[in-house]
Amino acid sequence: MTSAPTPAELAQADRELHEHPKAHPGWTLAIVSIALFMVTLDNLVVGVALPSIQKDLQGGLESLEWTVNAYTLTYAVLLMPAAALGDRFGRKRMFLTGLCIFTLASLGAALAPTIDALIAARALQGLGAAIVTPLTLTLLAEAFPGEKRGLALGIWSGVSGLGVALGPVVGGAVIESAGSWQWIFGINIPIGIALLTLAMWQLVESRGERRALDLPGIAFAGLGLFGLTYGVVRGESQGWATFGIAGPITAGIALLIGFVIWELRAPQPMLPMRFFRSRGFSSTNIVSFCMFFGVFGSIFYLSQFFQTAQGYSPLESGIRTLPFTGMPIIVAPIAGLMSDRIGPRPLMSVGLAMQAIAISWLAAVSTPTVPYSELIIPFIICGTGMSLVFAPAANSVLASVRQKESGQASGATNAIREVGGVMGVSMLGVLFAANGSYASPQAYSDGATAALPLGAVVLAIGAVAALFVPGLKRMRAEAEEHAAAEALEAASA
Repeated sequence: MTSAPTPAELAQADRELHEHPKAHPGWTLAIVSIALFMVTLDNLVVGVALPSIQKDLQGGLESLEWTVNAYTLTYAVLLMPAAALGDRFGRKRMFLTGLCIFTLASLGAALAPTIDALIAARALQGLGAAIVTPLTLTLLAEAFPGEKRGLALGIWSGVSGLGVALGPVVGGAVIESAGSWQWIFGINIPIGIALLTLAMWQLVESRGERRALDLPGIAFAGLGLFGLTYGVVRGESQGWATFGIAGPITAGIALLIGFVIWELRAPQPMLPMRFFRSRGFSSTNIVSFCMFFGVFGSIFYLSQFFQTAQGYSPLESGIRTLPFTGMPIIVAPIAGLMSDRIGPRPLMSVGLAMQAIAISWLAAVSTPTVPYSELIIPFIICGTGMSLVFAPAANSVLASVRQKESGQASGATNAIREVGGVMGVSMLGVLFAANGSYASPQAYSDGATAALPLGAVVLAIGAVAALFVPGLKRMRAEAEEHAAAEALEAASA
């Protein structure tokens, strides 16, 4: 029989378990930040390339919507279980797998001969991005000790914001310099190869708690969202009463109801329904859904407006969106600090209201001949409003759950807001198709200005929902009460 370990041996084992002497913090920060920048940038450069894709591949509105939605839908559904894959199979291994999928999918998108091939490649990109994104944070947290982690996380989040700001500009510059939209995807290939080489060399393998994969939950959510999105995107052209549209929508709703029922009973659910008992968690997720529905549904059309309605080049169009997309770099850090002092509720409510006003303003003034000077102020207002929501929403979600559930809660919120973006693009597309087209600048402007008010209405609903978010202290107290109640239930069972 072996002897019990001494306290010194236990302490050494604990150090070996939680410390990674071979880790290279500087290299890890560089690798995960560049990877995050690449996947963030790729989701936004596509917007400025849509007019070029439409002309080159002869894609209609439905195809262009799927070019965006295929990526976002795959990303949203798989984002929650992706972190569990890293815990089970190794974080470095899954990070490399995600990078490989994303890089190969970028090659497929760059070589896509048809719009359908491009949509398939975009779906694979979403899969790769869903694996890479949560692991960038996990790998970074492991490489830096607690006292140095704040600066590293600041750089990591700043790089993500930079990707949002520069996406349209980089996309426009690449299209103009290379003369082809394919290079917005092709540029990922050498970057991906370099990151794969560095990651294999510098990252350290680690694992977390082995969690079962909720495969039925993934199937219910993925198929349900696909059926609903498919029906909404094609409903205007095919007829809402036809079986080919009503069938997928009905099946999608039924599958999403099945998802909720399954998650209530699953032993290890992908999205624990008990989170929604918290008013803070529920209200904040309504806010996030509404913001992504309203703003990113509107961005789909605004990013094309300067090219399709006003005849600017891709680079000129990207530069003109900077007052909108660049505001998070300036305002988001300030909003994060303010949310600790005054709470997330006023910041989120004001932020959503500002976005609703700005989108309504843009809908009222956007014509093929509107001077750019008349668009700058609503762009700044919308970008500022968006910046007021990001950090406070994250703060609110984390305060509403126990610390050990923070990763799962954050993943759920990210997925819900991405679904909001998918629904926004799809539902605004219905109004665009009913009122406009790509046939002429005026036709495009007519469609866009008819679609944008729906985004403004949903943003206004989000502003009202934000008023129901409790204060941080109350949410933390409620999270502790729920934890105590669950512990009592477990003890008495």
